[in-house]
Amino acid sequence: MPKGIQAYVNIVFSLLENGANKAQIRGFASSLRSMKLVLFDCDGTLVDSQQMICAAMQQAYAGQGLPCPPTRRLLGIVGLSLEEAFRRLADGADHPVDGLIAGYREAFFALREAGTHASPLYPGARDAIETLARRPDTLLGIATGKSRRGVTALLAEHDLTDRFVTIQTSDSAPSKPHPGMVLEALRETGVDAADTVVIGDTAFDMQMARAAGARGIGVAWGYHPVADLHAAGAALVVDEFAAVAPALERLWEPDAVAADA
Repeated sequence: MPKGIQAYVNIVFSLLENGANKAQIRGFASSLRSMKLVLFDCDGTLVDSQQMICAAMQQAYAGQGLPCPPTRRLLGIVGLSLEEAFRRLADGADHPVDGLIAGYREAFFALREAGTHASPLYPGARDAIETLARRPDTLLGIATGKSRRGVTALLAEHDLTDRFVTIQTSDSAPSKPHPGMVLEALRETGVDAADTVVIGDTAFDMQMARAAGARGIGVAWGYHPVADLHAAGAALVVDEFAAVAPALERLWEPDAVAADA
């Protein structure tokens, strides 16, 4: 059973156990038709991990005897799978992609274990997640270019693991902007694409959302310029986490859905 529907079934049983009448249960069950899914990107959206990413990149390139691209270019590929990221950074040159990937992973793990480079939540991120997680009609998920090990450690570090019912990573899906991560999240939760919103800081996130039939909300505090988010099809762009919930409400209004159809 999809996770979203299972969650609702559990709540209905709880209502029965607490003496809810039939009208209350029917009213609650009818909200199944409007179940919502919010998929968050990680790096540059939930957490500011640029110090970790850039430090690991520098070590990976140094390990292969190659000059590291400038920070601006490194941040421009955040969100892609490592294979796709290193291929784009190579600009057609014959770089040892497998060696760079292995070096990056080793460096990133060592930096995380050493605790010398933090990946803090952006201001307001926790409050926004907690607010959305309390909504009975909304499920939360992750769609990230990070590895499963990486995102698991990140969510555990910030005590957010149980807030997300579906976690999609580059380990089991094609790199963004391919829609595979979103489509798998829809399959797992049973939510329709029209009721799904991807929140991210890159053009890759917005392109992925549109390719899956979902909509995208861009965030202005991440690693891609706001103009790129609009050009990639963002339905809205927000300047702070406090604006995320109101932006979702705007997109989920019936008139907004009809306009996008």
